[in-house]
Amino acid sequence: MSAPTVVERMAALERFTAATADRLPAPGLAPAQALVARAGERLALSQLHTVVALAGATGAGKSSIFNALAGVPLSQTGVRRPTTGQAHACVWGPDSADPLLDWLGVQRRYTRDGGTVPDLSGLVLLDLPDYDSVQSEHRAEADRLLSVVDLIVWVLHPQKYADKIVHSGYLAQFHRHRDITVVALNAADLLSETDLADCTTDLRRLLAADGLDGLPVLATSTVGPPGLDPLAEAIGQAVVARQAAVRRLSADLDGVTAALAPAVAAEPPKAALDGAASRTLTTALAQAAGVPTVARAVEGAYVHRARKMTGWPLLRWIRRTRPDPLERLHLGDHRAAVTAATSLGPASPAATAAVTKALREAADQASAPLPAPWQDAMLAAVRSHRDELPDALDRAVAQTDLGVARKRWWWRAVGLLQWLVTAVALVGLLWLGVRLGMQALALPPLRTPMVDGWLPVPTALLAGGLLAGFLIAVLVRPVVRLAARSRRRRATRRLRDAVQGVVKQLVEDPASAVLADYTTARAALREAAGTPARR
Repeated sequence: MSAPTVVERMAALERFTAATADRLPAPGLAPAQALVARAGERLALSQLHTVVALAGATGAGKSSIFNALAGVPLSQTGVRRPTTGQAHACVWGPDSADPLLDWLGVQRRYTRDGGTVPDLSGLVLLDLPDYDSVQSEHRAEADRLLSVVDLIVWVLHPQKYADKIVHSGYLAQFHRHRDITVVALNAADLLSETDLADCTTDLRRLLAADGLDGLPVLATSTVGPPGLDPLAEAIGQAVVARQAAVRRLSADLDGVTAALAPAVAAEPPKAALDGAASRTLTTALAQAAGVPTVARAVEGAYVHRARKMTGWPLLRWIRRTRPDPLERLHLGDHRAAVTAATSLGPASPAATAAVTKALREAADQASAPLPAPWQDAMLAAVRSHRDELPDALDRAVAQTDLGVARKRWWWRAVGLLQWLVTAVALVGLLWLGVRLGMQALALPPLRTPMVDGWLPVPTALLAGGLLAGFLIAVLVRPVVRLAARSRRRRATRRLRDAVQGVVKQLVEDPASAVLADYTTARAALREAAGTPARR
């Protein structure tokens, strides 16, 4: 595993944490966030050094190994609890490891240019506190360093190699870290050749149960054969390769991504809300926004305004005394200064309940394919603007062009025709009035032309004008009704489009943002796990 690959995987994990920071519970993300921070710090520090930790129980002999490798007694040895209370560090080579040790928090440090093994330049060897120490702070210090060092050497004693603490509490937890794990069965000089073989075989069995099947077991001793050469060689190979830090981060990545995998296991849907869910939600919100009421008002307003222009002129004043249905709702004219709000009343309890139900169903539909934490995030996103919906819907209705502000050309044509036939009737009426006046004044009657020899022209003008006006009004009435219904349907479509815009902005967009974060997080985690996302 090369450093650039680990860097790329870490970058992918960072993208995952960014996409899920507001979506997943903080405790579940904490290990990933901590690993991203730690990896950046570790890779920014010296890559010339390999940090190797000697870990073991009290009396296992790790301090003796530490001193033997260093060539001088730097760490106190013994069988009493506790012996090592603070971590000790020994650095090989001329390059300073102080920044790295400062980051590790190890204060007791020594420098060796040589020692029993002269080819370990770049090694930072740590003698950790006992993991089974009676002092809790010692155990905490050991656990802290075990989570950050590059290579771990587990020093086991023939009498305690099967201790459940080391196997269940430590080795089993490091089953993904086999590339940076070394097991040393120390004090091998106390065993006969047969006993050593039996112990080694049993220890390998226990390691296999811990998930470390095939991990080599090195027999070591600081006082006799087989000595420390096998261990020194294993450490030396890691130091020369300078890959232990990268392998440690890679193993940590494996563990973190495996723990997070269930959170993004499901295949994401193509859209947060499908067409049916969007239409259902739009219908519920349109009902709550009063779209049917406004549509009926559009029809009534069209009829009201058309009849004001096409009705009999002498009776139009009656129509003008009646209120315009849209004006009562503060609607109708789509001007530059759009009405800020309508006078529609609040939604009925039934409509409000329908909106709540539709939001819940939309959230359920959108989140159904997703894992549990994302279902909660999707529900929160769908309902995030619930309190804003009434005002947003009212504004959307108020700002919709309902298509009734402009007067129709045929209204004007019919109105002009009505004025013409009314003028004819008025001419006839005036003519008849003149004749009656002359008769009342005993003046000679005017000669009156006749229609077909029996109907006086003034009477024909009056009767014909009145009858024509009535017939025009009767004939125009169904046309007005048909046109009004067409306007109602058009207004309903426009209002639903406006409501759909609110649904998209306040419901679908937040839900789509959750889905986009899920898709991003899923692809990023696959890359962080070393499995590129399918395209």
